[in-house]
Amino acid sequence: MTETTTEKPGISAAIIVQDGKVLMVRRAVKEGELMWQFPAGAIEPGEVAEDAAVRETVEETGLVVTALRLLGERVHPKTGRAMSYTACEVVQGEARVADEDELDAVAWVSHSEITDYVPYPLYEKVQEYLDDVLPH
Repeated sequence: MTETTTEKPGISAAIIVQDGKVLMVRRAVKEGELMWQFPAGAIEPGEVAEDAAVRETVEETGLVVTALRLLGERVHPKTGRAMSYTACEVVQGEARVADEDELDAVAWVSHSEITDYVPYPLYEKVQEYLDDVLPH
């Protein structure tokens, strides 16, 4: 008997900070419910998390970024998906909705506004990074 598992690929998120704010995107998810999160997408075969974060950011927002460092990895408590979080910096461009099938809006969010966009605690290592780099 052969066992086949169709494991979903991991998701890589880009944590992009510019001018004292972090980039968030509003994704059109199931049932039309809109949800704010970081630019993110599936890691493709042979791709590392940092490269996926950079690629997904360009595809979704048109913003060219470079990966600074991997902040951490975990299994997402709500989705059960493997998640990677990469700190990125802007190289060029303006953030916009580049993929209208995936996104509804983009926003640059200050530290004090994060809880207005994401009503549950951020992943600890992402929160620590944002606490460190964003003005309070």
